Amino acid sequence: MARPRTTPRTVEHPELSEVSLQQALEALADPVRRMVVCQLAQAGGEKGCGTFETPVSDSTLTHHFNVLREAGVIRQHYRGTTKLNSLREAELEARFPGLLPAVVTAAEAEA
Repeated sequence: MARPRTTPRTVEHPELSEVSLQQALEALADPVRRMVVCQLAQAGGEKGCGTFETPVSDSTLTHHFNVLREAGVIRQHYRGTTKLNSLREAELEARFPGLLPAVVTAAEAEA
């Protein structure tokens, strides 16, 4: 019997025009989410969900990824069974100029 065809897993992302400044700031206000953003900024590209160093459980980290994605801060996609994360730097810069660099600089200075 042949394996049934499966559709690739996809992740929904908001249009940044639909994201308010309040939503972006609330997403970036949490220290764990700032850690994720800083680690993505330092990586300069994609990073798998299981490769982040945070003080929370995997299920809690999944919640933080969802908040960041829904606020338009990160983009997620699957490569095989791995979910990869990247910053939406250019899009965020166009929507909220200077926000992401300011948050990353401040977070790194606090660390």
